[in-house]
Amino acid sequence: MPAQGGDDPALRRRVSDLEREEVADILRDAAGEGRLSYTELEDRLETLYASKTYGELVELTADLPSGPRAQSVPSTTPQYGGALVETGPVLNVFMSESKRMGNWLVPQRQEVNAVLGDVTLDYTEAQIPFDEITIDVKSILADVKIRVPQNAIVLLDSNPILGSVSEQEAGLKAVPDPNAQPAAPKRFHIRGTAILGEIKIKRCPRLSKRLGLT
Repeated sequence: MPAQGGDDPALRRRVSDLEREEVADILRDAAGEGRLSYTELEDRLETLYASKTYGELVELTADLPSGPRAQSVPSTTPQYGGALVETGPVLNVFMSESKRMGNWLVPQRQEVNAVLGDVTLDYTEAQIPFDEITIDVKSILADVKIRVPQNAIVLLDSNPILGSVSEQEAGLKAVPDPNAQPAAPKRFHIRGTAILGEIKIKRCPRLSKRLGLT
């Protein structure tokens, strides 16, 4: 599969093993949703682990909704696809894994119940039409990861019972764009109950920035 990029230095940038694993998760999620057959998944994973540049990652996920994208000029007015949802469906995970990543439309309120499973909610590239977001998480022998934008305001109400609820700063910092207008920070009200489980809230750059596009 040919790499994208041409003369764009961002797309010619060499990628790391961590960045390949980020895209591998996106491909596996796409197969789980029925967007890729398992033969296509195997072919793309083989190509992914042999990839060297960011352009190759873009090519691998160009037909998927959650993959890294080539740089584009952002609209000055946020545009949201689909109807706005105040209360999302309850996310119940039992002895399984669930991920929300990429460009998904965020409800104002989200409830998560995880038992012996793994949950990832990544808000860094999501469409967030609300200024205030409420997330109610119960983790029982489960691992729940919540990634919020770097400038987010997190209001955490934690209740660990032989478990852990923690708020972390991202280890990888994004380089600010001097030409971009700063977006108003979103406020995340997170209520976390961890019973022999773990809930991690982490401020992160956008996925495209974590992969070094900007």
